[in-house]
Amino acid sequence: IVTVNCARLLKADHHATNGVVHVIDKVITTTTNSIQQIIETEESLETLWAAVTASDLNNLLESKGQYTLLAPTNEAFEKIPRETLNRILGDPEALRDLLNHHILKSAMCAEAIIAGLTMETLGGTTLDVGCSGEELTLNGRPIIANKDILATNGVVHFVNELLIPDSAKTLFELAQESEVSKSMDLFRQAGLSSHLT
Repeated sequence: IVTVNCARLLKADHHATNGVVHVIDKVITTTTNSIQQIIETEESLETLWAAVTASDLNNLLESKGQYTLLAPTNEAFEKIPRETLNRILGDPEALRDLLNHHILKSAMCAEAIIAGLTMETLGGTTLDVGCSGEELTLNGRPIIANKDILATNGVVHFVNELLIPDSAKTLFELAQESEVSKSMDLFRQAGLSSHLT
């Protein structure tokens, strides 16, 4: 699937006497803002903007390149327990891992996404990007709220859930998501819960 500024290429290579014509499915508009400028000016991304500033990712999101930012909205951050969010925001390494997990290494428009596509993030982790009917999915969940916001250095998709990589979780949070609940109870009974958090 070929896209031009996120417009899908419908018919290619119509040769004319003075050149060639490619037919696309929408009008291409001028793109002037970088990814950084988009999150800086968008009200629904205020928390993300604060997190990016705190983690010194500004330079990357302003630089030349082709990235895809899966931008968590304010609503996405609000869904996380306050204690967990404060811990991540207060830990520079965990915060950087969290944000890098939301940046894909290449520009990926919605039109070019097909089911079962595995994409590598800036943090070296992978995300399963796909589609379910008209909806885009991340790791099988339809959490993309707004898609194909074009930037001079890539594309932004708004997501309404935070994608927290394992490297930004505590041992307790990881254990809660796995099959070791009985072990967790034993740690709790032994008064060792604090070591896991």
